[in-house]
Order: sequence, then structure tokens, then C-alpha cells
Amino acid sequence: MRGLVVLVRGLVLGLVLAAACTGAHSPPHPDEACAATCAERIARCDKTECERGCGLALDRLVEDEGAVVLSCVEKSTAVCDDWLWAECAARVGPHKDGGPAAPVPGPRH
Repeated sequence: MRGLVVLVRGLVLGLVLAAACTGAHSPPHPDEACAATCAERIARCDKTECERGCGLALDRLVEDEGAVVLSCVEKSTAVCDDWLWAECAARVGPHKDGGPAAPVPGPRH
């Protein structure tokens, strides 16, 4: 019985430590960091637009192209919407990894 109590205490302590380690000290995800930077730098984009736009450009953020995308959005005079974020993400150029594979051709009729 004593062994069970020690085991349960150990598990509880482990869970508490794991929760503490993954808490406020973990680095932000790329889209979260992008949204925070966007909200600070781009006055015409509100928080929701920054979060949504950075989510749309996530593949570019993971490829370390976030600064280029944010610069494009910042320099533009267009409305801060999905179209602008998509255009700025596309203007970066080809994906570093070559991008997604081409679609499989469908059956010919």
C-alpha cells in the first residue's frame, strides 16, 4: 500500500512539473509570434485580422519567411483581409522545399 501512495505522489508531482514546463515559458508558435508582431507594427490590422492572416501564411512562417510576409502586409495600402495575406504569402516565391506535390491526374473520360 505504501508503494502505491509513493507511486501516486510521484505521478502527481510529475504532472505538475510537466504542466509548469509547458506553461508560459514555452516559445510561441510561429503564427502566434507573427500575430503579436503584426498587432504591434501594423495599425490598420486588428488583432483578429492579424491572427487570421498569420494562420493563412503559416507555411511561410514555418519556412522563416514571416518577416517578408509581414513587410508586404505592412507596406500595402489594401484592406487587411485574407486576400492581402494570401497575396503577400504568394509573393515570397517558391517554397523552400519545392512546395506540395502536383495533384494526381484524374481519370480521362
